[in-house]
Amino acid sequence: MTLYGVGLGPGDSDLVTVRGKEVLESADVVYSPGRLSRSVATEYVPDDRIGDLDFPMTRDDEKLRQAWKEAAQEVAPRARDGDVAFVTLGDPNVYSTFGHLRRTLDTFYPDIEREIVPGVSAVTAFATALGVEIAAGSSLALREAAGGAAPTGPDRMILFKVTDAPATHEGLTEAGYEVQYGRRLYMEHGETIVTEDPEEIAERDYYTLAYAEKPGVRETHATDEFAAEEFSPTATTDGGQIAAGEVAEIERSEGILAGDEPLAGETDE
Repeated sequence: MTLYGVGLGPGDSDLVTVRGKEVLESADVVYSPGRLSRSVATEYVPDDRIGDLDFPMTRDDEKLRQAWKEAAQEVAPRARDGDVAFVTLGDPNVYSTFGHLRRTLDTFYPDIEREIVPGVSAVTAFATALGVEIAAGSSLALREAAGGAAPTGPDRMILFKVTDAPATHEGLTEAGYEVQYGRRLYMEHGETIVTEDPEEIAERDYYTLAYAEKPGVRETHATDEFAAEEFSPTATTDGGQIAAGEVAEIERSEGILAGDEPLAGETDE
């Protein structure tokens, strides 16, 4: 039998993967480490198949180790007798609570079979919500910014756990970064906020991220040449393809000012 680490995505039940949904619906018991992950899981699992695990909010290593040992003692026997899922927001291998359980099981219950079901991580969800393209050739660092920390160095960073946005913002801007923030993106609980003003999110919230980029950082791509073209390289008429210069001449003869109206098939993207 198997213990599944299931990534639930950023918090919207519609963003759970098909595989994740299948595991949740078939597991004998689904363990949740917190209220938000439980609220997503209950979209696919009845309450009587969800088990809660208690993890104290503390930095005391001894208390945390004891909590994870107790969690492993609860989960391991169930995983030997059937299929068990442990759910976590985001992806089980990216800044996730599942890693603590996995390492504890490795030590005390190495016989337990495990499978990871990846989820949409906060990194990709955040980049999408802010319209940030991580293109081929880009470099991006992941950092933690709890308690007002402002890590610097890489040209681009996504920062997790921005719990003191004004302090983090001050450190990043002094280091020359431009910063955007997102709070509770794609979550069904709480207010979603996207802003460049840290004062809008000054109140502490664990589910706040930041994207920091140094000005002028941009890779060149082959498709950049399209933007340099005054007109489309070719267009199609009933008679076949015509060259860009001919398109311009046709537009002039019909009184169309280039750029005022898109050609058929073009979008504003």
